[in-house]
Amino acid sequence: MSSTTNVNTQVTDAVTQANVKVLGDSPALSLSNLYQTISQSLSLSVQNAVTAQQQSNLIHQATTTQGISLLYSVNTAAIGAATSETLKSDDTENLVAVLGAVQALRDSGKNANP
Repeated sequence: MSSTTNVNTQVTDAVTQANVKVLGDSPALSLSNLYQTISQSLSLSVQNAVTAQQQSNLIHQATTTQGISLLYSVNTAAIGAATSETLKSDDTENLVAVLGAVQALRDSGKNANP
């Protein structure tokens, strides 16, 4: 058999107010969680973009260094090819033309490095 007990109205009011406060705070809490999640996702995407840009800059720098190295080695290769042609050639006009090319390359190298 159930017995009915009288509950103080102040107790029921306190419980009701606590329940109303929880229900009232729920939208604000859920929105604050949503805002935190969005801001964290955006900050991660910005961090990924910065990392990708840094890696791209490293690749560009390495490519530039390799290209400059290749440009510096072209002069030596051209002189080697001219020397090879000079040694193979018996024609006087070819010898003079190759010698002029080698001297031009040598003079351009002197002007480039003061």
